[in-house]
Amino acid sequence: MRTLRACVCIAILLSTVPLALAAEPVDTAQSIIQSQIEAFLNDDAESAYSFASPQIRQKFPDKSIFFEMVKRGYTPVYRPGNFAFGRSKVVGDTVAQEVLISAPDGKDWTALYFLVKQPDGSYKINGVQMLQQAPGPEI
Repeated sequence: MRTLRACVCIAILLSTVPLALAAEPVDTAQSIIQSQIEAFLNDDAESAYSFASPQIRQKFPDKSIFFEMVKRGYTPVYRPGNFAFGRSKVVGDTVAQEVLISAPDGKDWTALYFLVKQPDGSYKINGVQMLQQAPGPEI
């Protein structure tokens, strides 16, 4: 009987390991997104730029150019009224994270963030797709 209980306990513990491992990149992605939005709210271009992937940095090689691009093209992300995390999906080394945003003008948006795992194990934001709807399409 003890052996059966021990086997059941081990099986339960092992079955939760993949869930915990799958949650880690999502938690990390959400923390990065939150930190970048806070940097935008504080007009901290340097911090906001630090979360950008090398591919984004190649397109926008200066933090002030990047910051101006976000101000002009991603106003709901730059100055969100309220925001909440929606659905997420992990595929390989990429995390897709939905962020539901209430913009300053009262319109609802869905920002679909894509974060890519870097060679050092960190995640960086590799793109954001804005959709004027909430929630967005299936990810």
